Amino acid sequence: MARTAGSHSDITGPKVREAALKLFARGGFAAVSMRAIAAEVGVQAGALYNYTPDKQSLLFDLMKSHMTELLAAAVDNAGQSAGARLDAFVGFHISFHHARPDAVFIAYMELRNLTPENFARVEALRRQYEDGLESILRDGVAAGAFRVEDTKIATLAIIAMLTGVNTWFREGGRLSLEEVTAQYRGMVRRAVT
Repeated sequence: MARTAGSHSDITGPKVREAALKLFARGGFAAVSMRAIAAEVGVQAGALYNYTPDKQSLLFDLMKSHMTELLAAAVDNAGQSAGARLDAFVGFHISFHHARPDAVFIAYMELRNLTPENFARVEALRRQYEDGLESILRDGVAAGAFRVEDTKIATLAIIAMLTGVNTWFREGGRLSLEEVTAQYRGMVRRAVT
């Protein structure tokens, strides 16, 4: 199929993803049509199919990309103490997610709209990220630095708590993101010691 004169796939493709991310985060996956995405990008609805086979593929691609970027950016220095590693995880998680509020919202709230196959693939990536934190907690328990009855439950609770910062934190508020992060480091440490 010929491309519309003047269109550029390296420009329009990312615009389609950006528009879908914005619209899915604002209105929800189910409420957003391919026509709405096309209108946001400024192309005909049929032109979207040059960039994605369907809306489900677009949602999956957004979620997979978010998780892939998260995993690529996460670094755990196993040579440090478990406490230092946990502090680093807290800071990384809050900072990474704060910079991507729409992607975070979609990654957590739109899982129900994935097909079972796509859900399994995204869930496997999520598990990889959770496993990183659980490894820190297990190492801390083994070293006697942490007291955690169930590292999997603690992992899920910590991640939920940290991700929650995105729902209420606003720049220019009473505390800076750095101050909030410092308080969360303290809360997480107290939760596991």
